[in-house]
Amino acid sequence: MTEKEIQDEITFLKADYIRIQGDLDKLEAAGGNVQKAEQQLASMEEQLKSLNKQLAEAKA
Repeated sequence: MTEKEIQDEITFLKADYIRIQGDLDKLEAAGGNVQKAEQQLASMEEQLKSLNKQLAEAKA
């Protein structure tokens, strides 16, 4: 993956993360089941860590 592709993927994941986080807040307020949303956020955090590492290696 090129630096640009990695940065684009990071931007996409961050936007999706923010959206899911908003959904999670709404679910919590409504008393809904938040477990799946929390799992998605944790998975996305791992993906972001990996992409940031790839980006750092690509810049080196």
